[in-house]
Amino acid sequence: MHVEQLMTKDVSFCDAEDPLNEAAALMWERDCGAVPVVARSSEGRVVAMITDRDVCMAAYTTGRPLTGLHAYDAMSRELHTCKPGDTVEDAEAVMRQNQVRRLPVVDDAGNLAGILSIADLARAAASQHGKRQPQIGEKEVTRLLEAISAPRAGSLGSA
Repeated sequence: MHVEQLMTKDVSFCDAEDPLNEAAALMWERDCGAVPVVARSSEGRVVAMITDRDVCMAAYTTGRPLTGLHAYDAMSRELHTCKPGDTVEDAEAVMRQNQVRRLPVVDDAGNLAGILSIADLARAAASQHGKRQPQIGEKEVTRLLEAISAPRAGSLGSA
């Protein structure tokens, strides 16, 4: 099975220059915990991800309101992606190795094509429950969630 078969295609995103409250509003309106970040200077290519936790921690650590911060103040500094033609197993490996719950799906130019989340994988596994040879198994999704949720080296506790 390939990423393009499971990914969410209608994805909202923000610009790195957007006020942070706009990224938070997108997450609220779309009922999601993260949005890809693009940068005008990069011709619209995905440059980062920003999560609801990133938003909260940026406000907390700076003591500033979200209207006084930009997406670039809170966005991730490392970007992990996959491509529509990648296998789901390859995408799962990227998620596991980097402990991320969502991957922006990008084309060869780095432009946003969709997003693949652990929720997409769980829904696919649930829909295949009871089939003789499921393409995505519940055990694999459980192991992925366990790996993603494990405390990182040097962390004080689990999230």
